[in-house]
Formats: sequence, structure tokens, C-alpha cells
Amino acid sequence: MYIYSTCAKPIGVYIKLKIIIKASSELPIYAQIEEQIKSQILSGEIPEGTVLPSIRKLASELKVSVITTTRAFSDLEANGFVAAVQGKGTVVLPQDNTLLHEQYLKRIEELFTEAISAARTARISDDEMKEILDLLLQDNAEK
Repeated sequence: MYIYSTCAKPIGVYIKLKIIIKASSELPIYAQIEEQIKSQILSGEIPEGTVLPSIRKLASELKVSVITTTRAFSDLEANGFVAAVQGKGTVVLPQDNTLLHEQYLKRIEELFTEAISAARTARISDDEMKEILDLLLQDNAEK
């Protein structure tokens, strides 16, 4: 696991951009970068208007290929999280909360489907699955 942080600039102020690259992850490196930047945008850690580090600078700091960071930024742009602004760099766009809510619901449904499939394979009953979910919800509510 490699942990890197770099600076992004929101309107005259530098903020830390935290990216953790796990060599053991099933996700390709570009997807790890994309998901972590997306998560930080959605949580507000990277505010609207922030200018992200250049593709080359990020690649250099993360010690990955420029092609890798280009793919991550391209996917973020295609999904409406950032825009490349000539002469300025890659800027974080305002987020539509309805769209974000739908994206979260879709991702949660995918994860539940994956968990149900694993439970079926392991012959775990619906009641046991519900119990596990209830316990996880309780644990998470206490944090």
C-alpha cells in the first residue's frame, strides 16, 4: 500500500488531496485514483472550484504513468465531477445532489447484489444476512 498526498488549490488556498494506492486492490490504479478523488469531492473535502494538480504533477507524485492519471481525470470529467479549463487546469464542478444520490443508490444496490450472491454461495440464510446488516448499521450509527 502506498499513501500519497498532494495539494490542490481552491481559490487561493491549498488543500491536501489524499490518495492511497493499494497494490493488492482488484481495482486498477486509475480507478483507485478516480474513486478516491470522487469520494473527496462528494464529501466536500475537495470543494467546488478547486483546481486539481496537473496530470503530470499527480503522476509524478504518485509515481505512476501519465496515462494512468489521464484516464482517471478523463473518467472524472466524463462523469461530471471535473472539467478541463484551458489555461487554468482541471477544476472541480458543482455537484447536483439528486444525481449524486442516484449514483450512491446505484452503487449500494450493486454492493448488496454482490453480497447476496456471496451469501447464496455460502448458503447463508436471509435471516442471517438481515442480522448481519442490522449489526453493521448499529455499529456504524455509533461512530
